[in-house]
Amino acid sequence: MTALPLSLEIETVRYIALAWYGFWSVLSLWCTVSDKRRAKSHRWRIPEAWLLGIGAAGGAPVMLCCMLAIRHKTRHAKFMLTLPVLALLHGSLLYLLWHT
Repeated sequence: MTALPLSLEIETVRYIALAWYGFWSVLSLWCTVSDKRRAKSHRWRIPEAWLLGIGAAGGAPVMLCCMLAIRHKTRHAKFMLTLPVLALLHGSLLYLLWHT
């Protein structure tokens, strides 16, 4: 085990990362499905900036898969270009965390 700043072991950092991505993944799934339901019933919508922010925080892979599965916001270039880039970025970060 390699000592990190603040005396955190790499295994601890990995568990924190899993919890972080798990939280944002569940939240992104809920927000995407909720926004789709609200759109159908013409109610108040979740702002696009919030959805992109949730994706940037760590929910991009799940949000992208969910949006494609339920066909929500798939015509918006803002989402279909940004979310794959964010998903690759987060995937790369996790890869580096587990292979260092």
